Parts: sequence; structure tokens; C-alpha cells
Amino acid sequence: MSETHSGGCHCGAIRYQLAGKPKDVALCHCVDCRRNAGAPVMAWAGYAEDSLVMTKGEPKIFKSSGATRRSFCSDCGTGLFYRNEEILPGIVEVQLSTMDDQEALPPTVQIQVAERLGWMKTAHQLPEIQRFPE
Repeated sequence: MSETHSGGCHCGAIRYQLAGKPKDVALCHCVDCRRNAGAPVMAWAGYAEDSLVMTKGEPKIFKSSGATRRSFCSDCGTGLFYRNEEILPGIVEVQLSTMDDQEALPPTVQIQVAERLGWMKTAHQLPEIQRFPE
């Protein structure tokens, strides 16, 4: 039986399914990912393009830089996929936080650390608060 994962955007207008195992699961620190997500780091799972099946809706595509294409929901803005045929031919990178089971594929590597924000190296040492502070 093949491993499958499903996911979608925040508003539910877009749903997808992935078959098989990812080729990689990584945290990316590049400036382009950070600006696109509005977050200090992005988590991605790389799959063969033919592993991805859209089950509801179609994302909008944004040409972000060079050969890079980023897909997102045009209703709620949720980022979904990254493609770059020059550096990752035949691969679609899927934003882990859009998967229904966000714990299923833990990252195994950090990439683009040359662009990592300095304070991200020690972020895990910050005090923790379970919910919003009072």
C-alpha cells in the first residue's frame, strides 16, 4: 500500500493529495521563501511532480524569481507549492504546514542556511508560553 498525504489551503477552496514518499523534507531559510511566507523559515516536502493530484480547485501561480513558480490559493492567499524546473526538474515542493497531518513528515535537513536569520540559530532556546501571554 502506498503512503498518501492530503492537504489544502486555509479556506478549503483548494485540496490536494500526494502519493508515495517525499524525496526530501527540509526547512528552508532563503530570503525568497521567507518573504513569500512572511515567516522566518519554511518547511517543504519534495515530491515527484506526478505524485501530486489536485482534488479540489486550482491554485494561482506566481512567477517569483527566475524559473521559480509559487502556487497559492487566490481566495485566502495560502501558499501551497514551489516549482523550479532549472534546479529541481520534475519536482514539486509542498508546504508542510498545508498538510492535514503536519506531524507526519518531520524535516530531516535545513537548507539555505547561508541566508538564515542570525536569531533563528538560537530560537529554540527562547522561553516558552503554551498559549498567548497574559
